[in-house]
This record gives sequence, structure tokens and C-alpha cells, in this order.
Amino acid sequence: MPRDLYDVLGVKKDASDDDIKKAYRKLARQYHPDRNPGDKQAEARFKEVQEAYDVLSDKGKRANYDRFGTAEPRPGGGGRGGAGPGGFHFNWGGGPGGAQQVDPAEAADLFRQFFGGGMGGEGGPDLNELFGQGRGRGGRTRRSPPAQEVESEVTIPFQTAALGGAVNLQVDGKELSVKIPAGIEEGQSLRLQGQGPGGGSLRLVIRVAPHPFFRREGNNVVLEVPLALAEAVLGTKVDVPTLDGTQLAVKVPPGTSSGSRLRLRGKGIKGGDQFIEIKVAVPAPKDERSRELIEEFARLNPQHPRTGLPWS
Repeated sequence: MPRDLYDVLGVKKDASDDDIKKAYRKLARQYHPDRNPGDKQAEARFKEVQEAYDVLSDKGKRANYDRFGTAEPRPGGGGRGGAGPGGFHFNWGGGPGGAQQVDPAEAADLFRQFFGGGMGGEGGPDLNELFGQGRGRGGRTRRSPPAQEVESEVTIPFQTAALGGAVNLQVDGKELSVKIPAGIEEGQSLRLQGQGPGGGSLRLVIRVAPHPFFRREGNNVVLEVPLALAEAVLGTKVDVPTLDGTQLAVKVPPGTSSGSRLRLRGKGIKGGDQFIEIKVAVPAPKDERSRELIEEFARLNPQHPRTGLPWS
């Protein structure tokens, strides 16, 4: 039995969007394949977390899940006037509460029960004609209305959007494997001819799940790297991840300030770059000796960082 999606993310059913995003980021960071190489259980858990976030981060899917237990809308669930199979409704009764909608096959069975097997037989009217699916007045054959384009949103992992790949989707009861081109961005769409209900086209609007530690700026990606004060002052080397899963040793020059960026050329999206954004962690002096050393360092290495500012 599938796990409850709220349980998967470890949040309550009335959790806010921010609570859901925070829970997702924490779990995605914990089970990310880069942190658990070769761990199949972590890989399965990561996929489960991605799928839960795909539903609960989308207001429409979340509403369907809360009401029906599934993110997919129920057939005919569009309220009065919503179209059933073939775009046809049979309204059975018109009292308070609205008409009950029955599809043509069900209605045909009901008529056979009430009027017998002669209905639609030799000399009798064709059931398809009764339900508007056969010939119209004057003996002319009615043409089925052209299948309409259906729009659906899909949330894909950050790395799939960046590097491309295939995602599996459930659409109208069918499982589709959709190829995602590298570099696709939030809000862009893909049109799949003949994959919508009734043979129409399916338009997929892309939503991109946030990455646990990368963020995107066009075709560039940014990774924040914290440094100790001594590392920033004296310089160091740090091992950093890249989008393709490899680790690179990056040299940080002495005197690097917080907010500085180091460039890894070609390590971004479609030829873009990866930037290492430095965040210096500054400690408070723990004792009087530490304070004296810092004050002596300041005297030996004077700085005037606000000189030349328009407000200084």
C-alpha cells in the first residue's frame, strides 16, 4: 500500500507551502545520490521524496490528493457541465443536488434493461443515434469533435532540467516516458502529439524542483561554500561537487572575502559556468588572548573597506 505523501515528507496535512519545501530540501539533501553512492535504499527514498514533493508543492494536485487520495483528477469531476467520455453527458434526474452524469455505455445498458433487447435491434432505433453518436437529422453522419489539447503540470528534478533525461509520467491512465531536453527552464512547456485523452495533444508545463545545494542563474549554477576565517585569510583548497556528480579541488586564494565568486568554466548548464560563492564564517573571540591576537592582526594589516562609498 503506497505511503501517505505527508508521512513521506514528515509533515502534517495542514503544513504550509514553506514547511513542505523545508522538509523536502532536508530529506533531498539527506538521501541525494551524490551523498549516498551505490545505496539503493537511499536512491529509492530520494525518488519517493521527489514524488511526494511533486504532488504536495502543486496546489491543484495537493487538493486532488487531499480529496480523492490521488493527484490525478477524477473522471467527470469537473462539476455540473463537465464532460464525460466522448464529451457527452446523460443527465439522470434534475432534482436538488444537480444531475447525475452517466456515460453513453452506461445509459445504453439502462435503456436495454427498461425497453428490452429490441432497442437498437432490427426495426428499432440505434442506441448510438439516441445518444448523439450516430447520424444526425437528415441522415448525415455526425463528425466527432476534434480532440482538444490538454494541459498538465509536471515537476522534474533540478538535475534532469539541467542535464536532460527521461521522466516517467502517468497521463489518462497511461504511463509515458518523456524526454526532457537539457537546459529546460521553469515555466517552459513540451507538446506531445497524440498523447492526450482521445488522441489529442498533451501540453506539459514544466516545474523544476529546487536542488538541495545548487541554484540556477540562467545557464550558470551557483554553489555556496562556507570557509573558516583562517581559511579565508590564509587561503585553502576545498573539494566541491559539480552537476555531473564529479568532485573538483578548488584553490581559494588568500584574502578571499565573503561573497566572492570563483569560476569553474563550462561546468554549468549547456556550456555555462559553475560559480563557487564564498561565505566566511566569523567566530566571536572566546577569551581575552584571542581578542588581543585579532587586535594585533588588525594593526598589522589595516583595512578601510568603507572608503569611497557614497554614504561614508
